Amino acid sequence: MSSPILMEVEMPAGMQQFRLPEGVHLRLQALLDKQDEGYELTPAERKEAEGLVELSEWLSLLHLKAQRLAAI
Repeated sequence: MSSPILMEVEMPAGMQQFRLPEGVHLRLQALLDKQDEGYELTPAERKEAEGLVELSEWLSLLHLKAQRLAAI
């Protein structure tokens, strides 16, 4: 069973614009497109895609946190 944790992270200036680099975003999109077109991803591609999705979600959460902090 997992337990939630509280973590404080200092947000550097300009964090609101922090996104996946274009090349990384394009790679993730290519993997997702391949899967959407009905092709099965290799185990390595699946692991890569899952990691990139997790990274993208984490960056989105940091982006939202930075927006909230900027509004305070």
